[in-house]
Amino acid sequence: MDSAELQQLVAQIGEQILARVRAGEPVCSCCAQSCPQTCAQKTGAIIAAGADRVSSCERVVRASPSIARLIDHTLLKPEATREDIRKLCREARQYGFASVCVNPCWVRLAAGELAGSSVKVCTVVGFPLGANLAEIKAAEAQAAVQEGAREIDMVLNVGALRSGEHEAVKADIQAVVEASHRGGALVKVILETALLDDNQKAIACALARLAGADFVKTSTGFGPAGATVHDVALMRLVAGREMGVKAAGGIRSLEDLEKMVQAGATRIGASASVKIVEAARA
Repeated sequence: MDSAELQQLVAQIGEQILARVRAGEPVCSCCAQSCPQTCAQKTGAIIAAGADRVSSCERVVRASPSIARLIDHTLLKPEATREDIRKLCREARQYGFASVCVNPCWVRLAAGELAGSSVKVCTVVGFPLGANLAEIKAAEAQAAVQEGAREIDMVLNVGALRSGEHEAVKADIQAVVEASHRGGALVKVILETALLDDNQKAIACALARLAGADFVKTSTGFGPAGATVHDVALMRLVAGREMGVKAAGGIRSLEDLEKMVQAGATRIGASASVKIVEAARA
């Protein structure tokens, strides 16, 4: 695909998605309901196609005992200590979270703490600005995978995206995807949605799909704002059923989580994970 074709494709995708959002189209476009879980046939088809997680509506989330499996238990504060990371891992084992998300320097420690459990180690790349060279991001991802990371949350090049340099953005993502997939790790692409307009968000999701990423993610948690229901729904429209959508940034309660899942999120990044799960149990 040459430069002109790529530019034409992303422009077309942006226009189509924004038209659907303005029309108020629900996440599940072929039905009056917003979630496939309200239809047994659709749910069965999604699972048969290979899904290991299905986003659900509010009433399903409230009743689900596996809500913890939606959550990446996160600690990315620069002042986090070795004991803080160990505590994070103990909590992840206890509650059965999908992963712990830690800074790269703690990946080896977290991998050792979680050995033998189902909890994965997730880390961040190009974090939190996304402004590193693609080669540096790829090397960072490769090193993290070698240390034991099984999920990589990378920040895309926000400035390049806002400049309309779509080839550079796609190449940046693809470099990390290739380095991560070689080691068996999946990739989530952080858009930092608070810095983008809706057209840019749609294009970013499309470029992530074209680059072979596994998820798109709203926010670093260090930007001007975090996840919103609007952004998650928009990202789900572009991602389709093939990609995961991770909502992160400012999700501090069970109610916040439920709204994001209802909008189409299949993974939640939160530091208030224990509080959320305890609220669900109560």
